[in-house]
Amino acid sequence: MTQFEYEAIPAPRKGKKARGIKTNEDRFAHAVTELLNDMAADGWEYLRADTLPCEERSGFTGRTTVYQSILVFRRALVVDEAVEAEVDEAQDEPVHRAPTIAAPIDVEDAHKAPTLPSAEEANTVSERAPAINRQET
Repeated sequence: MTQFEYEAIPAPRKGKKARGIKTNEDRFAHAVTELLNDMAADGWEYLRADTLPCEERSGFTGRTTVYQSILVFRRALVVDEAVEAEVDEAQDEPVHRAPTIAAPIDVEDAHKAPTLPSAEEANTVSERAPAINRQET
């Protein structure tokens, strides 16, 4: 299973000047292209652009919502295949837990320990118990 890490960076707000590029649209596209190529050189794959709300302070006590554009990139994490195989095997195996051992009872407290009723006592208790959902006429 491939795992990814993600990086979100602010999208450029204005174009970048370059030789032969005259219009604002072309300068902006050039700025985005350079940013994408720089990230790709570091191994990041462009995933998407998002515009998300962000609350900012406005004045002394006020708040206002502005929208920020971000570019989202991802790249595969380098995971050792031997370690990944061990993790997969461990997930398939049942978990074994050591049995719990009860604390020993002091001899003085032994007479206070509860005992199970005998079969005859259990039957008399069940006969005395009220029947559930039984209508008595």
